[in-house]
Amino acid sequence: MKKFLTRFILVSVIAFTAGCGLAGTGDVQQTPSVSQQLGNDTVEITLYFDYDEAMYLKPEKRTVKKAGKPMAKLLVQELISGPQTKGLSKTIPEVTRLISLEVADGVAVANFSREIKTRHPGGTAGERMTVQSIVHTLVQLPEIDKVQFLIEGEKEEAIWGHIYTAEPIVPDERVLAR
Repeated sequence: MKKFLTRFILVSVIAFTAGCGLAGTGDVQQTPSVSQQLGNDTVEITLYFDYDEAMYLKPEKRTVKKAGKPMAKLLVQELISGPQTKGLSKTIPEVTRLISLEVADGVAVANFSREIKTRHPGGTAGERMTVQSIVHTLVQLPEIDKVQFLIEGEKEEAIWGHIYTAEPIVPDERVLAR
């Protein structure tokens, strides 16, 4: 009985000590929800658009009809259509087409038409806002952790010359407006 009690106390102390290390910093940020079913195939979505002249991204909520489209495609198509809120700016040229968007193993592979490159206004900050607006909008979906960019089905080392896009991109929290 004494051995059992000693082992039990030892295991309890180890478990308690290990659990204390999981507390983290305590800084928990609430991310707006991607969607809530509102009935009749209508959903509330959150999109991220340029705010403060390519310095930050700011969320915009809107209600849209899902119309049988996969949620990831719907989100990107709404991003392409641009913001509805005054003070926010589009991050993707409106002539851009989303050719395809597939999700596997946490990676969304977003295949855009060449116009995302040829009609983009350019600049490092603008490029960062475009990439991160797509990434932040898509990673709200539980099945997506990062985004791989393609142009006309091909990976490009840098879409506009400033940000490496040959590998999947993860969200950068520093671009979000506080």
